Amino acid sequence: MKLKVPVILLLLASILWYCKTSQPPAAQTRTAEEKNVRTDAVAVVPAQEALKYMTIEDGFEVQLVAAEPLVEAPVALSFDAKGRIWVVEMPGYMNDTLGSNEEAPTGKIVILEDTNQDGLMDRKQVFLDSLILPRAICFIENGILVAEPPYLWHYEIKNDKPGKKTLVDSTYAKGGNVEHQANGLVRALDNWIYNAKSDKRYRKVGDKWLIEKTHYRGQWGIAQDNTGRLYYNHNSQNVIADYYLPGFGAGNANQRNDVAGFNVNITTDNRVYPLHATPGVNRGYMKETLDDSLRLRSFTAACGPVVYRGEQFPAAYASNVFVAEPSANLVKRNLVQEQGNVLVAKQAYQKREFLASTDERFRPVSLNNGPDGALYLIDMYRGIIQHKTYLTTYLKGQIAKRQLTQPLNCGRIYRIVSKQKPYTAAQRSLPQQPEQLVALLESPNGWLRDYAQQALIDGKYTTMVPRLRQLLTEGTQELARVHALWTLEGLGALSTQDVLLCLRDSSWPIRRQGLGVIPSQLSVTNWQLYAAELEKRTNDTLAYPYLAFLSGSLRRFNAPAADALAEKILQKRPRDRYLAAAVVSTLANNEAEFQDRLRANLPDSNLAVYRSLKVALKNAASTRTNRDPALLARQYPKGANLFNTICQTCHGKDGNGVASLAPPLNKSEWVTGRKDHLISIVLYGLTGPVSVNNHLYTAPEINADMPGIGYDPSLSSGDVAELLSFIRKSWQNNAEGVTTGEVDQVRKSLVKREKAFTIKELQGQQ
Repeated sequence: MKLKVPVILLLLASILWYCKTSQPPAAQTRTAEEKNVRTDAVAVVPAQEALKYMTIEDGFEVQLVAAEPLVEAPVALSFDAKGRIWVVEMPGYMNDTLGSNEEAPTGKIVILEDTNQDGLMDRKQVFLDSLILPRAICFIENGILVAEPPYLWHYEIKNDKPGKKTLVDSTYAKGGNVEHQANGLVRALDNWIYNAKSDKRYRKVGDKWLIEKTHYRGQWGIAQDNTGRLYYNHNSQNVIADYYLPGFGAGNANQRNDVAGFNVNITTDNRVYPLHATPGVNRGYMKETLDDSLRLRSFTAACGPVVYRGEQFPAAYASNVFVAEPSANLVKRNLVQEQGNVLVAKQAYQKREFLASTDERFRPVSLNNGPDGALYLIDMYRGIIQHKTYLTTYLKGQIAKRQLTQPLNCGRIYRIVSKQKPYTAAQRSLPQQPEQLVALLESPNGWLRDYAQQALIDGKYTTMVPRLRQLLTEGTQELARVHALWTLEGLGALSTQDVLLCLRDSSWPIRRQGLGVIPSQLSVTNWQLYAAELEKRTNDTLAYPYLAFLSGSLRRFNAPAADALAEKILQKRPRDRYLAAAVVSTLANNEAEFQDRLRANLPDSNLAVYRSLKVALKNAASTRTNRDPALLARQYPKGANLFNTICQTCHGKDGNGVASLAPPLNKSEWVTGRKDHLISIVLYGLTGPVSVNNHLYTAPEINADMPGIGYDPSLSSGDVAELLSFIRKSWQNNAEGVTTGEVDQVRKSLVKREKAFTIKELQGQQ
């Protein structure tokens, strides 16, 4: 089971009444009385004309970069050192409402080039073809990572052709349907590669690929800010972020990805403001989904976020978070403030958006910084973008009325530029000499700084170490110093003295990065130096959470020193839930021992740390008593596969739910109770709050809606029965299985049903 209409790329927005002409429609001022929306076929708007249908914030301009036939069904992009755009094409996604030929090898990685320097791409090369639903790329060393479920591959690049192919991860995107599989591949400041919809991070060291566990983040798209903190979202949530650097806090499985300060909804304002009526969303028939003008109220397909890090926009736009909403044909702008370690966001406008279109086929699915300082937007430009697993009868009807299935060969890329600064739309080659790359670390453009750091590391330019160290110690720009620090780390040239100088710096941003780099630097020869320095930092209040996290790094070398550091921090702020969670994140399977020792100095059992320890200990005990998953998978093979494909991404592999997504299935009365209730929920979905084990789950703790899977004709009653039997027997559940006949009976009794159930409705059934 899953909550709400998770949309990788989203939902199908759908209803527009514009005339099929080249003229832009009049401004929309629809009222409750103006609900007679046209239901005839909706024409494709040619790419250049589509600009006329867009409304952009004053002072900005949208420019076309590429369009069909040069690009088809784009979902991700990246720039190379020549300024060319490498694009991931996914034409196999939802070719009709049945999702026919989804496994056909039609995906491509293509290279787009502007040969005449007019700003419009005019040349296309195919780098890779015959791919099945590819979704992400990332340049590293002499090649490129390509995500093609379930695999993550690294291809060497030789004269724009694929060379040696190396398997990095055979389970990169194992489980989950196309809307719920790993994606993103953002190469972050700390030299690790992070993903959305994944709890893995990757790094290449020599000839080896390292894979480590990290926090499970987001759904579609992931971005970083200038400090290296990560931003992401779920389909119904505007902006989610981490307060802390991404390498911390994921070491204790007993916390179950619920560490305070990570996966934080930094704004609860999920309102959207489309320019036109949008009833063609999956739950468009529900009153609360649309307003009186038939316009979507709140995010239902949030995706592809980016933190603007360029210099071409005015200063007020720096570090703003932009989020795509393809179901409402718009892009939202959010303002972010940093308050100590805490991030807080708010929408930049009320009742309007940064960018919106009245062309209902405009489907922004990803946003990207560019080397030129512009903001790049990927428009998948198509009708159907809701996956078949969650496609309701209502939405199928919307698609049929306006003939939205075809065409499937469209796709656009746009750039957004400020009119306040001169901009020349020409493809530029980037500096490649090591001296130039070091100088580029001082650029005001975050994309260029990232490129310079990565190119120096990939080129193994150790001859630049003296200049990098000079920039770190004597530089006047904080961001340049930060990149110099992590470039030295990536080159394996960072010294203990370099880090100690950062820890003693007067600037918190520099001290923070010094703390962040310590886990990669600790060794048997220097841990005592670091332990002594961290002890001195216990008066630095901003550093407290990082000191708590770092106690775990010290534990590898000296447990008493680690415990002493953790206890000292907890004594400073015994009621701080962030410090408590940080400490517990370092105590995997050592919680009870630490708790016994801590009570001598902190006897109050109501303190935050004891609450965190109690949860972790309870989770550990629960895991030990779970039923054997391998045995259940053999007993219910199709059920286990369907759970991994459809349910586990929101409810968790352990059945204990995922923060911001879904409540637990393990020991849930809705799973082990009445079969007809469970069957009804799974077939037709659930909306609104739900109480599980006396805890009321509602948004934003979880998504407010769970889609049904009964609309997918490829799932038989037998399939659904085996899935539910598997769930009712998994973990600590031990309820009777579900039969095919029981699913058939519910289906027959609800044959005309289109909308999701509410708990109140189910409780009213006899």
